[in-house]
Amino acid sequence: MVEKATGRHIKAVRSDRGGDYTSTIFMEYCEEQGIRRFLTTPYSPQQNGVAERKNRTILDMVRSMLKSKKMPKEFWAEAVQCAIYV
Repeated sequence: MVEKATGRHIKAVRSDRGGDYTSTIFMEYCEEQGIRRFLTTPYSPQQNGVAERKNRTILDMVRSMLKSKKMPKEFWAEAVQCAIYV
């Protein structure tokens, strides 16, 4: 899906140890496609710094949007979608 959208070949994937990324099916797919896999150490978000920082930025934006307009927490999901779009 990413390759089709960008026209580029995936060379490596870094992921946590979630079940989707440690399954036999995914491991076989990566081997067939020549994709190198890197698994981070459990409970160490520091190893995925870029993604963690972007997630924090999005959460900061959401909190700011909801607080500045005095919106209830029920609009959290919509605010997240808006922050990601922006």
